[in-house]
Amino acid sequence: MNPETRSDALPAMRIIPREQHSISRKNISKAALRVLYRLHEAGFDAYLVGGAVRDLLLGGHPKDFDVATNATPDEVKGLFRNCRLIGRRFRLAHVVFGPEIIEVATFRGTGEEGAEGGDRHIVDGRIVRDNIWGSIEEDAVRRDFRVNALYYDIADFSVRDYVGGMQDLEDRSMRLIGDPEQRYREDPVRMLRAARLAAKLGFTIDPAAAAPFATLGHLLGEASPARLFDESLKLFLAGHGLKSFRMLEACGLLTFLFPATARALERGDDALRALVEQGLANTDARIAAGKSVTPAFLYAVLLWGEVRDQAQGWMAQGFDMNEAWQRAAVHVVGEQCQRVAIPRRFTFTMEEIWALQPRFEQIHRKRVFRLMSHPRFRAAFDFLLLRAHESPRMRELGQWWNHAQQLPPEMLAAALGGGGVPPSDHTVAATAPARKRRRRRKPAGRGKGDSGGA
Repeated sequence: MNPETRSDALPAMRIIPREQHSISRKNISKAALRVLYRLHEAGFDAYLVGGAVRDLLLGGHPKDFDVATNATPDEVKGLFRNCRLIGRRFRLAHVVFGPEIIEVATFRGTGEEGAEGGDRHIVDGRIVRDNIWGSIEEDAVRRDFRVNALYYDIADFSVRDYVGGMQDLEDRSMRLIGDPEQRYREDPVRMLRAARLAAKLGFTIDPAAAAPFATLGHLLGEASPARLFDESLKLFLAGHGLKSFRMLEACGLLTFLFPATARALERGDDALRALVEQGLANTDARIAAGKSVTPAFLYAVLLWGEVRDQAQGWMAQGFDMNEAWQRAAVHVVGEQCQRVAIPRRFTFTMEEIWALQPRFEQIHRKRVFRLMSHPRFRAAFDFLLLRAHESPRMRELGQWWNHAQQLPPEMLAAALGGGGVPPSDHTVAATAPARKRRRRRKPAGRGKGDSGGA
């Protein structure tokens, strides 16, 4: 990595004074301000940096606040009793204030691997350890996107721009610092970050930053599945999941993160696309309303097309319905977990949601009540409603079960009677079969010709 070539195309450093930017300390976490002031008072440089500065300049409300300083991790720990040091790849200090954690990073340097006093290790172009300290100027060019390399100085409340990030905010563009191919080889997950941030901010991805996706996307297969799980949560469970999904597709990156989803969508199933996009939209709406969401439901949505198609294939080969669904779920989940390490507590719920889907079509008295008492019934029912685009029958089935839940148990039991009930989009009572009159048995001992008279 040559810092000179990296900085050749960068504009001159700018200092934007307090009166010329929109950041106010009242919008900064009190915990972050305490860290900034404590470092400054101890004689260290202290800056708010990264996404928090970017979002504050855009008028947003950051959830996380990161600090950059020339203090080493050990020096930070010496200033804060509530500090712990973490990380091997990147040594960081976490200053803990109850539920809030302020991440403090020492300025990264641009020294080469093996530099005296440094600790950097690169394997096949990927940085696997990087603990070389440097100046703020070096730290800026080490960051990924120009909009993430803006520094808010607690000393005079100015914003420092070393790489042209302010211009990118005005242009609403995601530009990488340095050579895009080299930066993606250093850390392939930067490709997903480009898509996620562009979707979140409503920015476009600079053509130079997007060009390597097609040739380097496969490098995501070398990233840690656990790290990709964390990144997938940021993509789909941060309130802009639908936009992130569409951006991943547009960039050609979905196939490297969720290959089964990409395969199923490539088959041109409009109903499946409607299910996936509605599931993501519903999740975004729940997050916006402050409601809880579970990754299990969303992953069940994303992988449904492949699971359904494989289950149908196994049944066509003569397998029992339950075994077919189990085989399909195990295969699809196993393949996906090689890319994204979905924890077992989520995959178990996903498999239950899928397995319950065919049971919604078995509308018999005992089975209806047994299904409604299942602990995953509500999640499975919500999933059923997403399948309304599959067919008119599926839409009617969702309406039937919605109405059934609104009836008192005794009314539902009476409507169901004792036999099978075909679903309807009207009322449960209308679907109940007419009861047949029971035939009276003839008294024993009478012959075929006896009339029972005198």
